[in-house]
Amino acid sequence: MKIIIVGCGKVGGTLAKQLCSEGHDVTVLDKDASKLRAMSSGYDVLALEGDASSYSDLKEAGVEDADILIAVTDSDEKNLLCCLIGRKTGNLKAIARVRNPVYNSEVEFFRKGFGLAMVINPEMAAASEIARMFRFPSAINIETFAKGHIELLTFHLPEHSKLAGKPLTYIHSKLHTDVLVVMVKRGDQVTIPSGDFVVQAGDVLSIVTGHGQAHDFFGKIGIETNRVKNVMIVGGGKVTYYVAKKLIENGISVKIIERDRTKCDELSDLLPRAEIIHGDGIDEDLLLEEGIEVVDGFTALTGLDEQNIMIGLFAKSVSKSNVKLVTKITKISFDDVIARLNLGSIVNPKEITADYILQFVRSMQASVGSEMENLYKLPDSNAEAMEFHIGEQCKACDIPLQKLRLKKNILIAKIYRGDHLFTPTGSDYMQVGDTVVLVALREHKITNLDDILER
Repeated sequence: MKIIIVGCGKVGGTLAKQLCSEGHDVTVLDKDASKLRAMSSGYDVLALEGDASSYSDLKEAGVEDADILIAVTDSDEKNLLCCLIGRKTGNLKAIARVRNPVYNSEVEFFRKGFGLAMVINPEMAAASEIARMFRFPSAINIETFAKGHIELLTFHLPEHSKLAGKPLTYIHSKLHTDVLVVMVKRGDQVTIPSGDFVVQAGDVLSIVTGHGQAHDFFGKIGIETNRVKNVMIVGGGKVTYYVAKKLIENGISVKIIERDRTKCDELSDLLPRAEIIHGDGIDEDLLLEEGIEVVDGFTALTGLDEQNIMIGLFAKSVSKSNVKLVTKITKISFDDVIARLNLGSIVNPKEITADYILQFVRSMQASVGSEMENLYKLPDSNAEAMEFHIGEQCKACDIPLQKLRLKKNILIAKIYRGDHLFTPTGSDYMQVGDTVVLVALREHKITNLDDILER
């Protein structure tokens, strides 16, 4: 497909890299010539210098015959105007990044009035991820499929776990629980495992299970799943507001530490049920005085990655309650180094934004036989989890799974049929109307369900 990306920042660069690798014709438009040079030297893109709100510049970028226009500049208004020009000029799908909380209540108007395919708020998307992580503190990451009926959780397997040193068949034969391990990461090696795979302490596991079943599984393998009752947040920006609002709605007590008096006053008005502390979040004495040692959950959401990392490491080092730590990182890109630090769950708003947009692009490529509903990258790996709704022309339908010629490193994890959720065996099959969750290595570049079959 022909795709125009307007804005050459972190999100635009991530999108350009991924979309190029998937064979799309990508054009990038930005006012910053130095960013464009770096982009064109690293990726197979057409880089054009121009303004997001200029009709002539967008026309030069090919807006008249483009399939998708993605506006991710730093200006909400420019993104919206750019998409409006694109919709009026060509027959394309338009996606706008909109960050200002003022516009949150107007998203539906933008979609319908401007004809936008997607409006995404990075801070709100990140807040949803963070709030979900506090709901299940044992997990590094949590995603949901089939409107919440299916959950995918990623976690570290501790030394004391009953599962360590056991083959995966142990889960069904001895624990009698319907949980499927879909990915194991050991060091730098990522494996989509079979039943005889033996997991070891220190492995990172991703599991797929029905809603609410993970608590029982974690209990059986000896991992505590204590509910987070209170959370301390350092930083009073947009993400903090969204996170605090969601946590309070879920009955979790929230304490926010912010050094800007004006922001403290604003948060007090917006979040009357939260405790707002005016102070510097990098002051160790203040953090100790406010109870960082005994909080159930902690997250640093300042605008500086370095501060978030250092405060998070301090929280982990002084915790007496096995604190659930979530760390927001936006700019630092030393992924391997960051992964080795004890930072708990890591959230990157810009990567989350890029993932949502990539999911939409993949869904547009899907054939009439299957429609991609969700796409998630598994943490720190080259594997992806996908959700498909099966249409009438799917070639993989009504054939026992054991007879399908599946590509290597593809695992069909769950089938949701009517109100029935099950882990399929070789004799089971997919049929029209099913929701199917599968896991595959990213190298397969799956856009519809038929891509899982050998040609």
